[in-house]
Amino acid sequence: MDAGFRHYLTVTGGYWAFTITDGAIRMLVVLYFYQLGYTPFAIAMLFLFYEFFGIVTNLVGGWLGARIGLNRCMNIGMAMQIVALLLLTAPDAWLSVPYVMAAQALSGIAKDLNKMSAKAGVKLFVPDAADEKLFRWVAVLTGSKNALKGGGFFIGGALLAWLGFRGALVALALMLAAALVMTWILLPQNMGKTKAKAKFSEIFSKSPAVNRLSAARFFLFGARDVWFVVALPVFLAAELGWTFTEVGAFFALWVIGYGIVQAAAPDFLKRVSGHPDGRMIATWAFILAAIPALIAWLMHAGMDLTLVIVGGLVLFGFVFAINSAAHSYLIVSLSDQDKVSMNVGFYYMANAGGRLAGTVLSGFVYQSLGLSGCLWFSTSFLVIAGLISLLLPRNASS
Repeated sequence: MDAGFRHYLTVTGGYWAFTITDGAIRMLVVLYFYQLGYTPFAIAMLFLFYEFFGIVTNLVGGWLGARIGLNRCMNIGMAMQIVALLLLTAPDAWLSVPYVMAAQALSGIAKDLNKMSAKAGVKLFVPDAADEKLFRWVAVLTGSKNALKGGGFFIGGALLAWLGFRGALVALALMLAAALVMTWILLPQNMGKTKAKAKFSEIFSKSPAVNRLSAARFFLFGARDVWFVVALPVFLAAELGWTFTEVGAFFALWVIGYGIVQAAAPDFLKRVSGHPDGRMIATWAFILAAIPALIAWLMHAGMDLTLVIVGGLVLFGFVFAINSAAHSYLIVSLSDQDKVSMNVGFYYMANAGGRLAGTVLSGFVYQSLGLSGCLWFSTSFLVIAGLISLLLPRNASS
């Protein structure tokens, strides 16, 4: 087996294991603290540091990966996630908002160290000028990750019902510890470490294309999380009467389907839109913007809520997956190998910023304006993402 492909499989396996814990811990926290009587806005605040420290981590993580190697960054992220999981096993009396926010801060740092390392690492395993292969490998990594995150949502809901909150957390920590040992042994220790010492002043991208793509990413993911993170699971449980296991299973199926579409995006786009560039992702952003607006309108028109939400989410997930896959390819394609970890880190800093804005707005807007208000915010964010994308190069290699 080719060494590059073997390393790619190892990185993907470690990323899968981490992603399961990331999806599970989010579902566990949302459902468990809703069960304890927290308001939607209070639940959103539990994730504030998770998203905020994701911004900081992505900004610094690319520089750190260039200095010490991407594999070491990945291992540090896994170790921090294990600590975050075990911190939440404390007695209920300890689980104050500041305590949980601190544990989620560790989890946020861990998640973005792991994600930046995995996605930047793919660039190192693919020869130069192999754009189609790069697109496929990035799409499979990202798509399979999201499918596994969906599995994590289901596992989180199921483990909460089966083992309880603390038993679920311990089981997840043990699984991730095994993945940590695997990646530590199998991957080169200096993977992604640059020959010249990366300067801290280089953490901000000097490429206009990377900056614009990062801005579009901010609004793309803010548009998803403004209704997906807090508003939707609380709406399903409180307004539609779904059980925790049903909520977890639904989110699992949605994200699994979303991941499958992402992984298949290269073949789909080759037939429909061609190779990703600025005009193509702008078009798909505008198409996506129409979907939450349609869901909000149908809710207002008195359509059956279950049908509208489930059907709308299927359509939203498909188009969002196409957008996300094209974005993930472009950031890697637009980066030189020596700058890939720095550019990917900067780009995912913007991603984390969008998630932070979306998470806070998800709780606040839902509590103030309901789910339809969150959907209209989503639409406006997507229109902005499309407008920014129009400024990107028409050819990804330019």
